Amino acid sequence: MKKTFLIILMVLGVFQLSNAQDNLNIQELKQAETTQKIATLLHLINNFYVDTLNMAEVTDKAIIYTLKELDPHSAYIAEKDVQKANEPLEGSFEGIGITFQLFKDTILVISPIPGGPSDKVGIMAGDKIITVDGEEAYGEDISNQWVFDHLRGKKGTDVKVGVYRKNVENLLDFIIVRDKIPINSLDAAFMLDNKTGYIKLNRFARNSLQEFRTAVAELREEGMEQLVFDLRGNSGGYLGTAMSIGDEFLKEDELIVYTEGIHSPRQNLNSTGGGSFEKGELVVLINEGSASASEIVSGAVQDWDRGMIIGRRSFGKGLVQRPFKLPDGSLVRLTVARYYTPSGRCIQKPYDEGTEEYYKDFYHRFESGELMHPDSIHFPDSLKYKTTGGRTVYGGGGIMPDIFVAFDSTRYNQVYSSLIRKGVFNTYVNEYLDKNRKKLMKKYAAFGQFNESYQISDEDFDAFITQAEEKEVLTEDNINELNEDFIRLQLKALIARNLYDTEAYFEVLSTVDHEIGKALKTLNDPAVYNSYGFKD
Repeated sequence: MKKTFLIILMVLGVFQLSNAQDNLNIQELKQAETTQKIATLLHLINNFYVDTLNMAEVTDKAIIYTLKELDPHSAYIAEKDVQKANEPLEGSFEGIGITFQLFKDTILVISPIPGGPSDKVGIMAGDKIITVDGEEAYGEDISNQWVFDHLRGKKGTDVKVGVYRKNVENLLDFIIVRDKIPINSLDAAFMLDNKTGYIKLNRFARNSLQEFRTAVAELREEGMEQLVFDLRGNSGGYLGTAMSIGDEFLKEDELIVYTEGIHSPRQNLNSTGGGSFEKGELVVLINEGSASASEIVSGAVQDWDRGMIIGRRSFGKGLVQRPFKLPDGSLVRLTVARYYTPSGRCIQKPYDEGTEEYYKDFYHRFESGELMHPDSIHFPDSLKYKTTGGRTVYGGGGIMPDIFVAFDSTRYNQVYSSLIRKGVFNTYVNEYLDKNRKKLMKKYAAFGQFNESYQISDEDFDAFITQAEEKEVLTEDNINELNEDFIRLQLKALIARNLYDTEAYFEVLSTVDHEIGKALKTLNDPAVYNSYGFKD
């Protein structure tokens, strides 16, 4: 009887294996038919369509629309755009090394990159590039793309520029030898008080880890014991970089993130230990613009009770893209997996209603009142998870902060938005510095002096208001909505950025930043910070 039963089991097993193999063969056959179907369609269009077509363009559009149907983050990048798309994450490009903007149809040098090719030959902030290799570089035809096409180029090649400099009668000629130019992903690193450091990262690029470690080391020399790590507006970057920076905060062999997809088996990414900030009180700042890699780091910090998350609910991108090269050199960034925080949270927000609605999420949050009141957010119990310390956290659409800070609609209102959108800030600051740059640099040789003493005068502020009125940004109906104190400080910060560097801009504004203020108040009150059960 037992022998008969074993034979039956063996036969059933063979039958099931046979069925499984048949099903696999059928699936492969269907996939082959689908691939052939698409190729046949393109062949028919190319050979029988009534009009002449650019088949490369037709194919590109077919790929783009196909990817749009999958999810909001799978994307196609044409061969001509691949290098430009990768530059911010790769951390460098080849060119002359200036920060510029187009001001009144002219290339205005905001600043040469220290140690770069332009800096070495004597290009200065405030210079205007009038000619490039003998060709006029001003007028309505000059665009950002024109500047990239003419000033960027292979390392070792040279370009001749003619520069107008205030109070110099003739154009100054410079021959600049192009070189590799670093793109920093770290905007600022400075001390908020005698023991609290501040680091702001704008993306997770290839060189971000080294930038972060350097900043931590320098801040420690200044006395840093606790850290505010600002990821607001950081839209993400490399998964590996997110893992490496998360590793800086966690002890050895703690799960940072895991990824999993139908064709991508689960992969755990654990910390290695020896990070640059494994000990010390930590606050991570996030908002609705913090996405992907930012959410990996803040999610790991929160799940391990390593530090406090302050701000507003993050963007909610929990999809992992992998780049695939196509035969013509173009690229597809295809979503291959979802990522999960250590507690098991998938924080990808829904995208069932299509890509357009997906990216309107900020406006939906604003309309629902979520940006003002955390009580507007409701998570079902099915999305409830626990941190290692037993605190409740939620998945299903971004990282919820431990302490909520409302969006400041009194500062960032329609008047403020219009001042930016219609270029009033930009025009005023550039014209102001065109007249006052030398005087300011003579008076405030170092940023510290400027930050401590400079205030925009009433006369200069009135000139700004006049410009805003001339551009019909400020009227009798809305002038009462102008937050004068904040606008004055914003002007000071923009002037500092042009005179010194990007870090100066953030340091000026840090004194009135609500999230930074909340972070400092929390860090400097051990009773509040420790009540959350954080560990270091």
